[in-house]
Amino acid sequence: MTAAPHDTDADRLAWLRLTRSRNVGPATFARLMARYASAAKALEALPDLAARGGEARYQICSERQAAEEMERAARSGARMLRLGEPAYPAELAAIDDPPPFLWAFGDVSLDARDAVAVIGARNASSLGLRIARTLAADIGAAGYVIASGFARGVDAAAHEASVETGTVAVMAGGVDHIYPKENQALYARLREQGLILSEAPMGLQPQGRHFPRRNRIVSGLSKGVVLVEAASRSGTLITARFALEQGREAMAVPGSPLDPRAAGCNDLIRQGGALIRSADDVIEALAAPRTISLHESVEPFDRREEAREAADPPTDLAARAVDMLGPSPVEADGLARDLGVDPAHLSAALLEMELAGLIERRSGGLIARVS
Repeated sequence: MTAAPHDTDADRLAWLRLTRSRNVGPATFARLMARYASAAKALEALPDLAARGGEARYQICSERQAAEEMERAARSGARMLRLGEPAYPAELAAIDDPPPFLWAFGDVSLDARDAVAVIGARNASSLGLRIARTLAADIGAAGYVIASGFARGVDAAAHEASVETGTVAVMAGGVDHIYPKENQALYARLREQGLILSEAPMGLQPQGRHFPRRNRIVSGLSKGVVLVEAASRSGTLITARFALEQGREAMAVPGSPLDPRAAGCNDLIRQGGALIRSADDVIEALAAPRTISLHESVEPFDRREEAREAADPPTDLAARAVDMLGPSPVEADGLARDLGVDPAHLSAALLEMELAGLIERRSGGLIARVS
C-alpha cells in the first residue's frame, strides 16, 4: 500500500507528474514510492534510473504539463482522490496495482459504500435492458451502490436505474469527456447525484486500449460483478476476468443459447459463476463466494511486486537480464536464480529496464521482454 500522501499543492503536483511520466504505470509508481517515500524524490531519481536501464533521453512529465491538467481539473470542479487518502475507494485500494489517483466529479462519499457492478452489452436487447434496470434498482434498494462503465446499453440502463440509491460511473477517457455523447443527460445527472471517476488525464478522448483499464477499476470498486448479456470475447467478459483476479464474485444472468449476446453469460455460469435471476440471488452469492476460473485468458496489466530498498545492482545486470528474457513471460524470482543474483538486485534493475521501455509486467508478477 502506498503511504498516505502529504496534502499540499506541491505534493499533488509531484504525484501527478510521477503518474504521467513515461513508462510509469501503477505497479512502477508503487515501487518508486516504496523506494523513495515521496513523489518529488522519485521524480528526481527517474532520469538516472532510466539511463541505467539504457534510456539516456528519458524525460519526466513537465511541471507545465502537470500544472495545465491541475488547472483544467480546478476549472471543471474535479477532485483528485489519491491512493492512501481517506476519500480513495477502499475496495479499489486493495487490488493489485490500483491507480495512483482518480479524478472525481460528484458525491465521493459513495465510494465508501459497498458496490456491485452491473455490466453488459452495448447492443443489449430490450429484455436485457429491462433486466439491467430491475437488477440495478433492486440491488440499490438493498443498500449497495451500483458501479458500471458508462457505456451505452446495459451500463447506461444500470446507472439510470440507480441514480437515486447511488451509482458510480468509471470513464475510459477523461472524467470531463462525455463518451458516448448520447449519455449527455445521464452524465449531468451523475455529476449532481452520483459519482464519476477516471484515472485518465483530464480531457482525454478514449481509445480502444483505454477500455480494459477502465474495466479493471469497475470490478475493483465492487464486491462482485453481474453480467447482463455478454458475447464471447467481449469487454464485459474482460471485466469478469478482472473481477476473478481481484477476488471478486463473478455472476451472470442466463440467456437463450440462440442469442450471441448471451454466450458469455452462459459460459460463465457453465464454468461455475452464480446464476442470477434477481437481486436476492446477487446478495446470496456475495454472502457465499465461490471459486471459478475462466478458460480464456485476458491480456493482463501489471501486477505489484513487493518493492524493497536495495543496493545498486551490478552494472551489467540489466543487459544480462534482457538477453535472458523473451516475449514469453517468466517469474522474476526464477530469472534471479538463472542469473545467479540476489532478487533485490534484480528488482532494482527491472525497475530501470521498465522505465526504459525494455520490459513489461504481466499478471502474477511475470515479466517479459518488449519485442
